[in-house]
Amino acid sequence: MFENVQIAPPDPILGLTEMFKADPNPDKINLSVGVYQDAQGKTPVLETVKEAEKRILEQENSKGYLPMTGEPVYCAKVQELLFGEEHEIIEQKRAATAQCPGGTGALRVVGDYLHTLHPDAKIWLSNPTWANHNTIFAAAGLKCEKYEYRDAASNGLNFDAMCASIKTIPKGDVILLHGCCHNPTGIDPTPEQWSIIGDILAERGILPLVDFAYQGLAVGIEEDRAGLLELAKKVKQMFICSSFSKNFGLYRERTGALTLVADNAEQASTVMSQVKLRIRYNYSNPPSHGGQIVATVLSDSELKARWVEEVAEIRDRINEMRHLFVKTLKEKGVDQDFSSIIDQTGMFSFSGLTKEQVEQLREKFSIYIVGSGRINVAGMTRDNMDRLCEAIKSVL
Repeated sequence: MFENVQIAPPDPILGLTEMFKADPNPDKINLSVGVYQDAQGKTPVLETVKEAEKRILEQENSKGYLPMTGEPVYCAKVQELLFGEEHEIIEQKRAATAQCPGGTGALRVVGDYLHTLHPDAKIWLSNPTWANHNTIFAAAGLKCEKYEYRDAASNGLNFDAMCASIKTIPKGDVILLHGCCHNPTGIDPTPEQWSIIGDILAERGILPLVDFAYQGLAVGIEEDRAGLLELAKKVKQMFICSSFSKNFGLYRERTGALTLVADNAEQASTVMSQVKLRIRYNYSNPPSHGGQIVATVLSDSELKARWVEEVAEIRDRINEMRHLFVKTLKEKGVDQDFSSIIDQTGMFSFSGLTKEQVEQLREKFSIYIVGSGRINVAGMTRDNMDRLCEAIKSVL
């Protein structure tokens, strides 16, 4: 049966990582993969994570299966992180959460749920969006459409065009919104704009799916949920996919969650019963270790405070690199305006580099950037900044 199978095309991002690893150039720079790196170019293990793992090792007494929806304490802490303690959604039990294998796993569960329960619904993705959004939902059998997002001229949000696009979405369809640190552009709506978006969705009967993978990397843990909270004031029903890969550094632990918000507790329980079937047919039970880490940290006030500080250090380093990148390009006499990168948030930015310029950077200088021009700002360091900016200047 395998004789006629054709080799699959490489993943546009992970394939670049393989090329980077094979590149013998000692001065190579990887700005493609979506992983945080510190000033030494390493992906660190947070000290709070190490402390949590010590406690888990000492106290763990079983490797039995978790429930289909995961560890209840973890799920409760996810909701508190999303909405804040004592939020009316939590108090009224309008939310239900399932622990999932990463944010990607949560997105696929939503895709399977929608395809099964709402087979006529289409899902609308921002133009542009994370490349894997399209493939995840297409694999689940959903039809993907696009709504306007980025203003190419200003490299900012084209909010008027975004709203106009959303107003064309039919009732009963689903829209995917990035909770903060939009991937790949780093461009986010303001809280006031989120409120307007919520009004449009409520008026048109569109179900929001919020991909919330970077909480804490924009302004702060609490501040970054402002858009979600504005949305929750306007719409009664939504899905939220969250991830702890970035803000806990748990990339390889695949630690995420799917949270649904319904009209009331009974409805939330009913919808979760259908979500649980999708989980059972897919992976049955989530992995435990990453969830135990998150629950341990968030359940201890002292550990949680230290974790918030560690997230702030990550965020500050990324913002420092944004400013240094723009400053260095300007000092080198680059005429093209890259200043919009300073206003963007999270690990990613749309650089405005063309596909041809990206190829030149890879072939001539061993600098790896996604073909769309998306750059991982966390891949920049003080040591590689001068070489990076000199190379960009030469291809502009």
